[in-house]
Amino acid sequence: MLVTDKKLFTKGLLLLLSFTVVFLLIFSPIFPGGVNGLHFSDDLFNKLSKGSSYFIPQVAGSVKAYDGRQIAVDVKFKNPEDMKTAALLLSKVGATGEIKGDALAVSGDLGAMLGKVVADADVLYKDEADKLTAFYGMDGKAAMKGWWTLLSAMIKPLQKIKMIEEANIVNSVNQKAIEPAYNFYGIPAESIMTKIPTVAGLLIFYVIYTMWYGYAIFDMFNGIGLSMSKSKIKKEA
Repeated sequence: MLVTDKKLFTKGLLLLLSFTVVFLLIFSPIFPGGVNGLHFSDDLFNKLSKGSSYFIPQVAGSVKAYDGRQIAVDVKFKNPEDMKTAALLLSKVGATGEIKGDALAVSGDLGAMLGKVVADADVLYKDEADKLTAFYGMDGKAAMKGWWTLLSAMIKPLQKIKMIEEANIVNSVNQKAIEPAYNFYGIPAESIMTKIPTVAGLLIFYVIYTMWYGYAIFDMFNGIGLSMSKSKIKKEA
């Protein structure tokens, strides 16, 4: 390798070496909680994601409009065990789930059923699954997964019988109540407003660190005579 510009090459090499030192520090357990930089930032953004995904109060308000709305729909499941779990869950909230061959005949007050599901999602969101375990007689998270499976299976059958609004609110409960509660269970919620300096610092560092590596490679390549330049246009005689 022939160095054509020693000063530029040395600058690039120093940038690359310092980049590597910082890279090793990022993967060292020197951050709060004795974790490395990736775990620290991942944990922070998970907490912020949970804090920004709390739509349960709004969903609870939307569900009230369906109080007294009776439904009767046959629901099919891919797994027979899911059908048994669904029947048990329905019995706990005053609805009916009767197994008829390969389908579950679901009937009851949609508003009352969804209201209870949303309230239970709120309990899970607040990391109090033990309360659900006591109520349903099964693991709290498993119970909410069972509700998600049942509600997902109800959407198409409701659409087929022209209960489009009902299908939409069922889907909304799944996406905006059960899913955030289940996926973020065990993670404390944080508000972005309390972490603005930390988040801003991480984002600024990410931009600078990316440019750091880019300039290191750019200067080293220029130092050995490899550079990118616009080619000259050949003029025909």
